[in-house]
Amino acid sequence: MKIVTDSAAELTQQEMEKYGVITAPLYINFPEGEIKSSDISPDEFYTRLEKMQPNIPTTAQPSSGQFAKLYDQLLENGDPILSVHISSGLSGTINSARVGGEQSSQPSKIQFWDTLTLSGGERFQVLAAAAATKAGWPIEMIMERLAMIREKTEVIYTLETLEYLARGGRIGRVSALLGSLLKLKPVINVAHEDGKYSTVTKVRTIPAALGAICDNLTTVYGNTPVWATILHGKFEKGAEDLAESLKQKLNIAKLEVARISPVLGVHTGPGIVGAAVVPMSLMEDLV
Repeated sequence: MKIVTDSAAELTQQEMEKYGVITAPLYINFPEGEIKSSDISPDEFYTRLEKMQPNIPTTAQPSSGQFAKLYDQLLENGDPILSVHISSGLSGTINSARVGGEQSSQPSKIQFWDTLTLSGGERFQVLAAAAATKAGWPIEMIMERLAMIREKTEVIYTLETLEYLARGGRIGRVSALLGSLLKLKPVINVAHEDGKYSTVTKVRTIPAALGAICDNLTTVYGNTPVWATILHGKFEKGAEDLAESLKQKLNIAKLEVARISPVLGVHTGPGIVGAAVVPMSLMEDLV
């Protein structure tokens, strides 16, 4: 079985090669033209983004035709496909994938999985699916494990400014203006129910926001051993501070620090920092 995902899953090139994951590109539309998110480094992207103020680029998902072409190429070898994608509550990517599957030569050989999350949380599910496939798990077992990971994963973050979410239409401009005037730092998670953003709390400073992230994760996981991925745009200091706090408050079995994909950074700006966390017991027998 072949695993297909999208570039919001934050997989490294090494991970894609190790597990044979095929990534459908998400796109960034700059005034001078469209590029694949994977074709620009985070530092280059944020430099260009800051020079564009007050405007920001837009993003686009692969078309159904692109998915159909990709699926047909993979189906030539006779392998079934599991297509695992960014939350349907945040992107139309999986809907485009489903239409592409219907347009393909063998729709019955393609199955789809809505991660109901993004970034590091999506990555956990893609890695689990790919590793389980490599280990020879049947599709029913893979789906069961993905459902458990989806239920038990937390993705939570804060932002230095609400401007980018507002410009991208992700929150109301009035709410963003009010938050900016009050100098509030939101703490946002991805809700399990619908895979959409939900505000956990609003505080006055980044240190307070990082503390709120830690408190939230401690409440969820207690002393359960976890795999934590710290993610940031161009905010290394915030990532380091969050990592140190999580080491003190959580039972960390695995900790890593990574950069947010540029296609997600369009809507958050460089000052995003947060974490994706999953119980280690759901991953350790696979990766």
